[in-house]
Amino acid sequence: MTEPHVWTVDDHLRGAPPEHVELYRAVVGLIEACGPVEVVLHKTTITFKGTRRGFAGARPDKQGVVGFLDLMRPVDTDARITSVAPYTQRLFVNHFRVRSPADLDDTFAEWVREAYAVGGGAHLD
Repeated sequence: MTEPHVWTVDDHLRGAPPEHVELYRAVVGLIEACGPVEVVLHKTTITFKGTRRGFAGARPDKQGVVGFLDLMRPVDTDARITSVAPYTQRLFVNHFRVRSPADLDDTFAEWVREAYAVGGGAHLD
């Protein structure tokens, strides 16, 4: 019997275009600038967890970086947001795609900060 594969960050980065790996690292930089996070690896994505819960996920692909941000509101008027779905009555999963460093502007950074607050339990207040 073989051992199940244990996913690593390198598994998710392998085969991605170098510029998209760099863009992924920039997304991680925005997340880590908010404070301490735990990285939780899954087959489909790299998830970032705050003190209370997961709040974001990201991985590079052939078109840029795809991921999600759990926010207390839907962001459905920005082209970077590809879909929004209610997660609970107070949380919305906002799926994103960024294609260049220019996509990581102040607005995106604010979404990351909002998601980080959710990871710390802001949605429970």
